[in-house]
Amino acid sequence: MARNLDPKCKQCRRESNKLFLKGEKCFSPKCPMLKRNYFPGVHGPGKKRFHISSYGRQLREKQKAKRTYRLLEKQFKNYYTKASRQSGDTSENFLRLLETRLDNIVYYLGFALSRDAARQLVNHGHILVDNKKVTIPSYQVKVGQEISFNKNILSRPVIKERLEKLNKVQVAGWLALDAALAAGKIVSLPKKEELALAFDPTLIIEYYSR
Repeated sequence: MARNLDPKCKQCRRESNKLFLKGEKCFSPKCPMLKRNYFPGVHGPGKKRFHISSYGRQLREKQKAKRTYRLLEKQFKNYYTKASRQSGDTSENFLRLLETRLDNIVYYLGFALSRDAARQLVNHGHILVDNKKVTIPSYQVKVGQEISFNKNILSRPVIKERLEKLNKVQVAGWLALDAALAAGKIVSLPKKEELALAFDPTLIIEYYSR
């Protein structure tokens, strides 16, 4: 699968927003967003703020969301197309499709420190959905389905370290986590107001609706 291999910290700096792409580093004093809070590149430090058009704002919100969920353009646009064909609010449908991806749920449950790490766990067959191995990061998790670790990897030092910290993970109200069993599930579909978003989904819908 194609991936965005651009330096992660530069992606955050380009969007002038923390996208939490590097796990624990994003919460440490070493985060480049704290040290160099300006656009990347040689002209970044002296670049003046400029007027941005409505199209420019829509484009930036789209780029933020794409980079947050670690998707490329074709896959990201496919989610919009699918959401627009569903009944109801397109922006909410769009968010639900993105938020209920398996790699995203694994990240939210605290099984991994970043979405990239969560995707790797899924790709390598380390995550079970209802006790069945699923290796597709884009798999849409349904309400009530249980997400857990494959027992074959529970003895690995990296996984042990994550398990020890699960009881400190605070999950959103639409998720449930059992730290003792290292398992979680979706208890209800997320609503737009429940999500802490770094981007405006309405502007993304406007971008693709042009």
